[in-house]
Amino acid sequence: MFKSLLFCLICLFCSFSVFASEPGSIDLTSSIFGFTALSLFAIAYLLVIGEDLIHLRKSKPVLVAAGIIWLIIGWIYTQQGIPVEAEHAFNHNLLEFSQLLLFLLVAMTYINAMEERGVFERLRIWIVSKGLSLRTLFWFTGILAFGISSFANNLTTAMLMCAIVLKVAEKDKKFINIACINIVVAANAGGVFSPFGDITTLMIWQAGLVKFEQFIVLFLPSLVNFLVPAIIMSFFISNEKSKVIHDDTFQLKRGAKRIVTLFILTIATAVLCHSLVNMPPVLGMMMGLGYLKFFGFYLKVSLPRSLDKKRTKAQANNDKKAIKMLGNIVPFDVFDKVARAEWDTLLFFYGVVMCVGGLGFMGYLSFVSEALYSHWSPTYANIAVGVLSAIVDNIPVVFAVLSMNPTMDLQQWLLVTMTAGVGGSLLAIGSASGVALMGQTKGVYSFLGHLKWSWVIALGYMASIGVHFLING
Repeated sequence: MFKSLLFCLICLFCSFSVFASEPGSIDLTSSIFGFTALSLFAIAYLLVIGEDLIHLRKSKPVLVAAGIIWLIIGWIYTQQGIPVEAEHAFNHNLLEFSQLLLFLLVAMTYINAMEERGVFERLRIWIVSKGLSLRTLFWFTGILAFGISSFANNLTTAMLMCAIVLKVAEKDKKFINIACINIVVAANAGGVFSPFGDITTLMIWQAGLVKFEQFIVLFLPSLVNFLVPAIIMSFFISNEKSKVIHDDTFQLKRGAKRIVTLFILTIATAVLCHSLVNMPPVLGMMMGLGYLKFFGFYLKVSLPRSLDKKRTKAQANNDKKAIKMLGNIVPFDVFDKVARAEWDTLLFFYGVVMCVGGLGFMGYLSFVSEALYSHWSPTYANIAVGVLSAIVDNIPVVFAVLSMNPTMDLQQWLLVTMTAGVGGSLLAIGSASGVALMGQTKGVYSFLGHLKWSWVIALGYMASIGVHFLING
């Protein structure tokens, strides 16, 4: 049993694919070219895993590896006189990536706009001014991480909650470590029941395997995934009061609340495009970017009038501080928010998609499909996918499953959506939020610190699977 599992994991690691072999493609699995491509991808991924140690951006190795893999494919197919086959495969992978790229770019732009307008900072200031006990703060940040990550990416959510923990309990290293673990688990779990919460959930939605409204049945399983370890860990936290920090000078920037409203409208547009007229959700997201650009134009042209009103009011009240602050106001620039998107993550996404697409086109996909979904039941295979996502990024893992397209019912597609999303919580390196928080806390929250609590996270993982079958079976 163990050997079979190990074989499946090795095969899956070595054969992620977004493009199944077509008739007319050449089987390169036993050739030196195939082995070279596998080696390149393995080396690139090892460099990605060691990003924090060698300080090399994760996008760089996979971009180079993707280029070389497709150059190998192009050269072989040109020598065989069928270059069109390789070109078609490359374009198919590029189209899949492009839709996801534009979707994520719009979402990141909105998140950056809300951050620049002070929405998240306002939330942080409100929490630290409450003087919550450490145990209450533990629960508060966890619940907020769970809720916010359903529409904002888990990385941004986790870093926001971590900033609150560091501000309130900056000298309590034990609490910071356990609170960060709770935040990582909550952020990953919260992204499962909404297509906007995680890239992998988005991929499954865009593939048409699960409808938008069907993801909501994962709410209770994902909530259990968060609550089980949180309840156990909360008994190890002091109930002493945290320090109260007040900041009465902060104000939301002009247009903040309206940008939040536009983001909700953009999400609704994307959902309606997909459910009513069967168009890709990216159409609605790009239309939503237009909403933001129009509103940005309005903020720009109306800025002088707004400044005049505020200046007149400040002068009437002899408020010198307010007058000084008016001099620091700059126009809202949408393209600045686009530029501040997580481009390293987006380019890493491109590199992974094209790498695994090339490996799949070489023919490695059949090995995984046979080992994982032919010999095992879908349930065991999908649980293994979740465990694997604690070691390997869940994006290529889910792309592998999508490209295999095993025969599964809705319940099993929902299961793999959940396991791939929450499985990364088992280890600190299993998700982008865990890796980011290790850097943000400067080692206070660490791999070993997370590992000590992996057993309670595993309990939550198993409990969420049980609840899924109980409710959705």
